[in-house]
Amino acid sequence: MALRLEDYALVGDNHTAALVGRDGSIDWLCLPRFDSGACFAALLGTPQHGRWLLAPAVEVRAARRRYRQDTLVLETDFEVHGGVVRVVDCMPRRTGDPAVVRTVIGVRGRVPMRMELVIRFDYGRIVPWVRRLEDGTLTAVAGPDALCLRTPIAPRGENLTTVARFTVIEGEQVPFVLQWHPSHRPPPRAVDPVHAVEETERWWRHWAARCTYAGPWREAVLRSLITLRALAYEPTGGIVAAPTTSLPEQPGGVRNWDYRYCWLRDAAMSLSALLKSGYVEEACAWRDWLLRAVAGDPRDLQIMYGPAGERRLAEYEVPWLPGYEGARPVRVGNAAAGQLQLDVYGEVLAAMHLAREAGIPAGAHAWAVELALLAFLEDGWREPDQGIWEVRGPRRHFTHSKVMAWLAFDRAVRAVERFGFDGPVARWRRLRDTIHAEVCARGWSERRSAFVQFYGGSTLDASLLMIPLVGFLPSDDGRVRTTVAAIERELLVDGFVRRYGTEESAGVDGLPAGEGAFLACTFWLADALALGGRVEDARLLFERLLALRNDVGLLAEEYDPRARRLMGNFPQAFSHFALVNTARRLAGAPVDPPPVSRRASAPPPAGAPRAPRRSRRSGG
Repeated sequence: MALRLEDYALVGDNHTAALVGRDGSIDWLCLPRFDSGACFAALLGTPQHGRWLLAPAVEVRAARRRYRQDTLVLETDFEVHGGVVRVVDCMPRRTGDPAVVRTVIGVRGRVPMRMELVIRFDYGRIVPWVRRLEDGTLTAVAGPDALCLRTPIAPRGENLTTVARFTVIEGEQVPFVLQWHPSHRPPPRAVDPVHAVEETERWWRHWAARCTYAGPWREAVLRSLITLRALAYEPTGGIVAAPTTSLPEQPGGVRNWDYRYCWLRDAAMSLSALLKSGYVEEACAWRDWLLRAVAGDPRDLQIMYGPAGERRLAEYEVPWLPGYEGARPVRVGNAAAGQLQLDVYGEVLAAMHLAREAGIPAGAHAWAVELALLAFLEDGWREPDQGIWEVRGPRRHFTHSKVMAWLAFDRAVRAVERFGFDGPVARWRRLRDTIHAEVCARGWSERRSAFVQFYGGSTLDASLLMIPLVGFLPSDDGRVRTTVAAIERELLVDGFVRRYGTEESAGVDGLPAGEGAFLACTFWLADALALGGRVEDARLLFERLLALRNDVGLLAEEYDPRARRLMGNFPQAFSHFALVNTARRLAGAPVDPPPVSRRASAPPPAGAPRAPRRSRRSGG
């Protein structure tokens, strides 16, 4: 039976990442990049689709694991009759070919161990040619890919699997180094496993020490920041949404997507969490990646790109993999790359503005890119789109998309007013006010007494919690309060927020109804409650979310409150940057720029709730 997502931990080298199970098996690893073909794909199939097991050969009484403090070096202790053994997993930070270092350490007594290495390139499809070199190195080759295994023990072949049995005693260490290289080149120089782990541990601790957040829940915040850093493709600065594909959003369902790409939205929000925590270098790298990725005609802007800025992300199905717990299809690539999602313009412009506020020089080239995006949006904002949730049904005039188009022009106005950039600021102000008035008129439902998912519709949508968070309306505006109340009433299920009513809007997203609660949306609700003065309710909700993290502090995209398990791709950047921002907000640290003056806001439509007279404070 497949492990639950809660049973996995992440190790990575900022080129790619592996998922290590509580049972000692690496069940997912793509080499040499996040979006490369998997050589271990048991996560989406069976052990015969590729894995690397390193565990006791006898019954395990207990397994305990942890990251070494403030690092991505994982330790798993297995307790058996007669002893305790520790497996240390690490992907060294290095500029050469990616590697996985696993070290078995005898902690107490005498423990028999077993290793099973099942290499299957191309997502479990290709069995490689395995041979032993003169120096004892084991190599596995198929097509363009090759892996070499170095270890002092003597593995052997058995049923297309490389296996080994050995025993460790207290104080003994047995290392294993598995390294990828292009098959047309000889195996790379051997990695010193002790030095590699020490250097990687030192690097992560130095990186973590730069974190400027010192408020409550610091451990959870720092672990989330480390996870976001681990999802950055270091050679280019791109940030992937998750290191996995096709982990289902509902058990056995078809909502299975490939998230190993760089969504502009997700990356911009990750940038915000990192930048506000002191990580300017990462912000500069992402900003530079963005400028390269979006270069060209702004009408060709994609919502996502490959880690190096690739644009062709054709989606196809992998029929030989049965899927996680039978959830099919397994998908590689993502057809949503061709969608129009207007909100990404707002996210990108807001991220660029945030970088300016942090003192990162914009430069003429960066501003020229922003001008090109704004020029497209001057007419483009009127178009229907697929929205933040990437619906695979017809395009709509999604309210959240229009709010984020407003955000793009608002941040452009600020760039001129605060930083002296040249631009048609008077026209941008008019567009900002025009969009604001249209959203307040057409995105508002008097019958629901709430903003709704799309113009003329009646479905609620959790993305509308962003209205006060980006400063579109203040948190004490009556329309904001009743929208938040409606979302609490209708989208809050067992204490967690769904993205929208899928039963009501199956025709909108083009997919069968049903999915878990979306964790980022629940963080947004905590934000909205805090802005609205319900700080204690927000804190309780936030701590309920923190309790969903697995034992090493990781979150998936969604949570099934009835089955009490994480769902969706894992770990998910969207959930972790939301955690960071909510913690900051509850701690009283700056999160977002203040909203524009109320004078830029359209008046409520007739019959809409009014803001209480007792308060004039802003909600950004």
